[in-house]
Amino acid sequence: MARIAVAGFRHETNTFAPAKASLTDFEQGYSWPPLTRGPAVAEAVKGYNLALAGFIEAAQQAGHEVVPLLWASASPSAHVEERAYERIAGMLYDGVQAAAPVDAVFLSLHGAMVTEHMEDAEADTIKRVRDALNPLGWRIPVVVTLDYHANISPAMVGRASALLGYRTYPHEDMAATGARMLPWLERLLNGEDLSQRAFRQIPFLFPLVWGCTTHPPASRIVAMIPKLEREHDVLLTFAGGFPAADIHDCGPSVVAYGASKAACEAAVNTLYDAMLEAEPEFTGALLGPEEAVARALAHQGHGPVVIADVQDNPGAGGTADTMGLLKALVAADAEGSVCGMIFDPHVASLASRSGEGTEVTAALGGKHGVEGDSSLTATFQVEKVGDGLVDCDGPLYKGAHMDLAPMALLRLGNVRIVVVGKKVQAADLAFFRHLGVEPTEARVLALKSSVHFRGAFDPIAAETILCAAPGPMVMDLKALEFKRLRAGVRM
Repeated sequence: MARIAVAGFRHETNTFAPAKASLTDFEQGYSWPPLTRGPAVAEAVKGYNLALAGFIEAAQQAGHEVVPLLWASASPSAHVEERAYERIAGMLYDGVQAAAPVDAVFLSLHGAMVTEHMEDAEADTIKRVRDALNPLGWRIPVVVTLDYHANISPAMVGRASALLGYRTYPHEDMAATGARMLPWLERLLNGEDLSQRAFRQIPFLFPLVWGCTTHPPASRIVAMIPKLEREHDVLLTFAGGFPAADIHDCGPSVVAYGASKAACEAAVNTLYDAMLEAEPEFTGALLGPEEAVARALAHQGHGPVVIADVQDNPGAGGTADTMGLLKALVAADAEGSVCGMIFDPHVASLASRSGEGTEVTAALGGKHGVEGDSSLTATFQVEKVGDGLVDCDGPLYKGAHMDLAPMALLRLGNVRIVVVGKKVQAADLAFFRHLGVEPTEARVLALKSSVHFRGAFDPIAAETILCAAPGPMVMDLKALEFKRLRAGVRM
C-alpha cells in the first residue's frame, strides 16, 4: 500500500470583485472548515462534500496510509493577498518536506486562484510541491482535483501527473471526484505510463448561469465524459472556466491524460467540437428586479417561486449584501416572500441583541460600494434570532456544520429577510429552517446564488426566475473590462 500526502488549498478569484482575500479569511474559512494543518485535517473535512474528504475516505478504505498536510479555503473574492498566499503555500511546502518520504501527493485545488502577484497560483502551488519533493519531485505522482470553474492553464496541465475536475454544477460530486481520482493514482503507483496528455482551451466565455449541468447545453457536454473515458481509456475533464477573471488563461477547456497521445487527443477533440457546436446555446434571458418580482407574484401555481439574485452570488465573489432585489420586493410589499442570505454582521448583531419581538432601525446591506447599489434604511421587526449553528443537509453542503452567527429573521411589511453574520450562499434549506422559516411554504424565495441553489431548491420550486440586479458577479461579460485575456476569445 502507498503512503500518500494530501492537502487542499482553494480560492475562486473574481478579479472584478471589491474585496481581497486575506490570511484571516482563510483562518476563518468560508462554508468549509477553517485553515487547518497536520493530522487534524482529516477530521476537519470528514463527512463534508469536498474532494479532499472523498479522497481520504476512499484511500483509507483501500488500505493506503494517508498523511494530511493542510486545508485552506476562503470565500470567493477578489485577489488573494500576496502575504496570505505565501504564508499558506509555505505551510504546504514545509508539510510536504516533513512528510517525506511519500509515494504520491493528492491536492484539492480550485483552478481559478489569482493572487496579487501571480495569475496562475495553482501552477505555482503544484511546482512548490514538486520542489519540496526534490530530488524525486518529478518521479512522484502529484494528482490534482479541480473545480468545474477552473481556468486551466498549460502550466497546470504540464506540472500535474493528472488533473480531474468536477462534473456537476451545482457541485454535488465534489467528494465523489476525490474518490474517482484514487483508481487513476493507483494505476500510476503500479507503474503504468499514463504521462501522455492533450489540452485545448475553448475560444469563448459564458456566464455562470448558463454552465448549469442540470440543463442543456452543459448537461449534454458532461454526459459525454464517461463514455469517452471508457472508449479511449483516459482521464478526461471539461472545465467550464470562471469568467470573472481578467487573466490570460480565463475560460473553458478540456484536458485528458492517458497512455496514448492519440487517444487523449481524440477524447479532447470530441468534447471541444461539441462545445463549439453548442456555443449559441450558452445564453439566455435575465430579468431586472422589478420585472422578476412582478412575474413571481403573478404566478398562479402551487409551491414557491424562486428568484435567483445571480449577480450577487457570494460563491463567485459577490458581497451578498446588495439590495436591488430586496428593494423591489419591499416596494411591491410582496406577501409571503423571504429573502436570504443577506450578509450584514452589524445588523445581524443589532437584531440579536435587541431580541425577538422588538424593532431595530438600521441601514441594511449596501456596504461594499457596488455600483448601482445602496443600503436599505428602515425600521425592521425582529421576528426570530438564532445561534447560527446550522447542520446542512442539501446536496451541496451536506455534512457541513456552519457557524453563521449572529443570525436573525427580520420583517419589513410583508417581506421577511434572513440576515447572517458570515457570508454564505443560499444553497441549503437548513439556513431558513434554522430561523423557523419553512421554504416550501413561502410564496417567493429570493436567493443570493447563481446556480448552486438549484440542488436544494429546484425540487421545491414551482418556477425559477433569474434576476440581474446590481452585483459584483456580472453576467454580461461584454460589460467587463478585460485587459489580460488572450486574443481571440469570444464572449
